[in-house]
Amino acid sequence: MNRTEMAIIDCFWELLEEKPYNKITVKNIIERCHVNRNTFYYHFQDIPELLERVIKQEADNIIKSHNEFNSIGDCMTPIIQNSLSRKKAILNIYHSLHRDIFLNSLDRMTLYFVDKYVSILTEDLPIYPHDKELLIRFYKSALVGIALDWLDEDMNYDIAEAFSRISSLFAGSSDRAFIRATM
Repeated sequence: MNRTEMAIIDCFWELLEEKPYNKITVKNIIERCHVNRNTFYYHFQDIPELLERVIKQEADNIIKSHNEFNSIGDCMTPIIQNSLSRKKAILNIYHSLHRDIFLNSLDRMTLYFVDKYVSILTEDLPIYPHDKELLIRFYKSALVGIALDWLDEDMNYDIAEAFSRISSLFAGSSDRAFIRATM
């Protein structure tokens, strides 16, 4: 990615912190980063494509930099931290007509982290592959559901505390499920 593309992306994040996604125009972006309209269109087809690339890049960076988890709730920690660091921008995306781009990314990251966590926990267990996949999907769905509730509440409660408490309440249940799933 070149400097101009990075500048456009950075300006887009800044604008998302300031105003709703549907109020951001190409004109806003090019004025903010001091490039012309043709330069914008050289790098991006339109604002939805810019959003898609920005979200994918952010998700890829989160996935690359986080690989160890102590509990199922920890699988959401990198996503939560990133979301809180860009709270207004994330909420502006979430409340937009293009929220599906964000939701697909949230689903992909959570599935990746849960799969990694479960694979490490079960590496020495002769677990049925179908059962393992069911458990991964169950935990992914539960975590995404809690994250969606948090987003619906405009991130106004301590989700890290909620995940910590849920992990405590369900401590040992995943171990029992994994043992029941062995061949």
